[in-house]
Amino acid sequence: MARGGDRERLAATFDRAADVYQRVRPEYPNELYDHLIHVTRLSPGARLLEVGCGPGKATLPLAQRGFRITCVEPGAALAAAARLNLAAFDVAVVEARFEDWTPDGEPYAMVFAATAWHWVDPAVRYRRAAAALGPGDHLAVWGAWHVVPDGGDPFFEELQDVYDEIGESRAPDAKLPRPQELDDDRAEIDDSGLFEVIDITEYDWETVHDADGYIDLLNTFSGHIDMQDWQRDRLFGEIRRRLAMRPDGLLHRHWGAVLHIARRLT
Repeated sequence: MARGGDRERLAATFDRAADVYQRVRPEYPNELYDHLIHVTRLSPGARLLEVGCGPGKATLPLAQRGFRITCVEPGAALAAAARLNLAAFDVAVVEARFEDWTPDGEPYAMVFAATAWHWVDPAVRYRRAAAALGPGDHLAVWGAWHVVPDGGDPFFEELQDVYDEIGESRAPDAKLPRPQELDDDRAEIDDSGLFEVIDITEYDWETVHDADGYIDLLNTFSGHIDMQDWQRDRLFGEIRRRLAMRPDGLLHRHWGAVLHIARRLT
């Protein structure tokens, strides 16, 4: 996990992927949104606050379900993309860091963040979320992480020698989790003293990519955006070469998301 200045620097890299992020990042499962609404009992028309909306990947499915959403997005290019992608819905996009933004008006019914919560300063994120909610209202956070099932595509392990070569090795103790084995943030949420966890559910899904599609996807990850040109050239060239050797030219990537739903304490 990046910390302090590194976290802020890496978080800022996503603005450079604003033109491709919405297209190439995977969709979160519809079941996730359905379960979120079921647990929180939110009704269409409720006011929601999204932290780090990016170009609107998780915003759009909730806007389509009739919610009114305010999005706080620090990246200028991402905020502009979100306004374009969400123009047909009752969505307001504010260009600001959540750490600096002050809510006005009535409390929101829910604060949510999709693959963005870990980029917000951990010293203030729960306090600022609680300040935007009324007692009993909800906080929901989830992400999208790489998981490897038994018998999954070996491409990712086979490619580690290239990451080693370009100086981007995994930590010695790093292991890709299996589906349904992702860590959750229950302890962190409880330790905030501001929320009680009422539901944690993990979702798994699969995407299939050709070389161009997978390289586009990698270009939306902060670590790859932050690479030097020679590193990306070497890595992407090897991805193209190795996938060209497969009969179908495709790789299969599995994802996991842990949906946390918490209620603000009184």
